[in-house]
Amino acid sequence: MKVLLIGEPMGLFMAEEPGPLSKSRRFISSIAGAEYNVAVGLARLGHTPVYCTRLGNDPIGQQILDAMAENHIDTALVSRTDEQPTGLMLKGSTQEGDPEIAYYRQGSAASKFSPRDVDALGLSGIDWLHVTGIFPAVSESAMSATVRLLDRASAMDIPISFDPNLRPRLWPDERTMVNSLNRLAAYAQVVLPGIGEGRILTGHEREEDIAGFYHGLGARSVVVKLGGDGAYYSEASGDKGYAPGIEVERIVDTVGAGDGFAVGVISAVTEGLPLSEAARRGNAIGAIQISHKSDNEGLPTREKLEAVLAAGKVCAR
Repeated sequence: MKVLLIGEPMGLFMAEEPGPLSKSRRFISSIAGAEYNVAVGLARLGHTPVYCTRLGNDPIGQQILDAMAENHIDTALVSRTDEQPTGLMLKGSTQEGDPEIAYYRQGSAASKFSPRDVDALGLSGIDWLHVTGIFPAVSESAMSATVRLLDRASAMDIPISFDPNLRPRLWPDERTMVNSLNRLAAYAQVVLPGIGEGRILTGHEREEDIAGFYHGLGARSVVVKLGGDGAYYSEASGDKGYAPGIEVERIVDTVGAGDGFAVGVISAVTEGLPLSEAARRGNAIGAIQISHKSDNEGLPTREKLEAVLAAGKVCAR
């Protein structure tokens, strides 16, 4: 299955020792970005991710291109420029809770991606489009480009999945964030909010009502992430229920769990599995993700995924 993703992959520098980033002296270099993580995960499960982005002609941009090739991600829709740099981020190390993050992406090459760039894309052969709420928040140009891509995909009857992936710091205010993300969600057949995200975006408290809100916007399928409690899934046709969480013996880093969940749901749905199984697969890959430090280090092969599903837990390494 050929899955198109649009986003901003960034150079990632992870602190080796716990403590504030301002005190960190040693870092490990890697690649970050929610859509990039999803692309890596889909490739490891045998799908063909196609990444659409804009990178700088700089060492970080080359590192990202090389990593995409190593992870079997199609780069035919990646462009490069001498005018802006590739974005990057710093990630702290912590013994518990979420790590400290610092972004350096304002004015980046990807932030200048425009509707004109989208019009030049060849979308023939694309089977699915996955969009998150992160890239549209990077700049007005990125938002306009995302809407143009959604319009093109809809006109071509390409199914769309949408993960809100709230990043409040990237938006001017909450009202703009809510209105913008719900506008994007209205294009999607599959919507993947977290329970906290859903409460902010819909004004509803219960997962059933959050799902109902997105069905009202036109979504065929909604899966609400419930953290350690698993996920609630709902089909507009009436099928709904809960997929239990997967036990994790040791939580290392919670960043990237939602990306792993998206990998599970998208891969399962595109393979024709019922939404209940898609939610279960999402729970499993999300659990695998939080047992690893890097955002995409732990994304599983199909063999590892099946082992975790069979065991119902992720064992400490």
